[in-house]
Amino acid sequence: MATTKDYRLGEYTYPRGWFMISDAESLNTHKPVAVRFFGQDFALYRGRESGKVILLDAYCPHMKTHLAARNTTSYVVLDGGGSNVEGDGIRCPYHGWRFGADGKCDDIPYHDGPIPAAAAVKTWKVEERYGAVWVWFDPEGGEPDYPLPHFADWDDENVVNGTWDYLGELNQHPQEVVDNIADYGHLSPIHGSTVERFENEFKGTNAIQRQCGGHRTLVGEGGASDMLHTDTWYHGPAILVSRVTGMFNSFMMIMHTPIEDGKIKVWHNLLVRTAHGGKPGPADLVAARQFQEASLLAFAQDFEVWNQKAPCLNPLFIPSDGPFLKARIWYKQFYNPRAKAQEYLEQCEGKYIPKGMVAYTQEPEAAPA
Repeated sequence: MATTKDYRLGEYTYPRGWFMISDAESLNTHKPVAVRFFGQDFALYRGRESGKVILLDAYCPHMKTHLAARNTTSYVVLDGGGSNVEGDGIRCPYHGWRFGADGKCDDIPYHDGPIPAAAAVKTWKVEERYGAVWVWFDPEGGEPDYPLPHFADWDDENVVNGTWDYLGELNQHPQEVVDNIADYGHLSPIHGSTVERFENEFKGTNAIQRQCGGHRTLVGEGGASDMLHTDTWYHGPAILVSRVTGMFNSFMMIMHTPIEDGKIKVWHNLLVRTAHGGKPGPADLVAARQFQEASLLAFAQDFEVWNQKAPCLNPLFIPSDGPFLKARIWYKQFYNPRAKAQEYLEQCEGKYIPKGMVAYTQEPEAAPA
């Protein structure tokens, strides 16, 4: 698998940004979950006292025991009713050292005296929203320089919220997935789209694709539109959402997060607005689930190709492909010190239309003089 260095993206192996690390339902348990992202191991759990999600570095500083690895024999776990989560803290199953939600050790059962300041694990900034858990990752260790985006559709009472489809692991660098934002040429052979208008726009931490045309599976008679319109946005390097108008008005969410350098986890979700514009009934739930399956199939068409292709390190792009190179420059801002981000934006910000294609955004005609 190709690495960040192979793609010549920048100084850091993993990009700065917000990333999905779990669906929330998986944490509705008394037990911790061992997860691995960004080439490192974590302990992820829901506090039994507050219900808040907590993410800590995985290894106890005492003797490097994994705090969240499956354990069924330690009396720390047995006495805890099958879990070493205690309140909002977590106990090491090896020697019973307890770490609070702030990562600091607050109890050593066999020790009488001050606890060493070094007895701590790093705690990570997480948010629980949209039925998922998100972490802020920054190679420079800074605070978020853009917020976790707000998606009003999730709280709209006239929308059926989907469930997270976990697509598994993909042995590709995320660059291959991000390339899709500029890939006008694949929409017809892969997705059965007949593209009539298309454009990309890059601004700040957003990469945008707008397009419309016929579609073989996501448009039907009597739907919200006789053409498929998609307004698709990257919010940072790994949160992709698309407002879709076709058979239904819907809101698609696709997330990918690096596990290792050149391997990612991928999730999909779809929120569907009721056709009648009111609160959903049983028939709306059935229709929404069916449309989510169709949306998942459309995304699986990309996933199958990604799973089999070689890394695109030295591409042979043509002018009618779309602005791949601009998209790759935009993506570099997240792999370099934030102080350099503006240098990359100056090279890519703007609106682009593939050669021979009609811009999605139609400028109004000037009024007659």
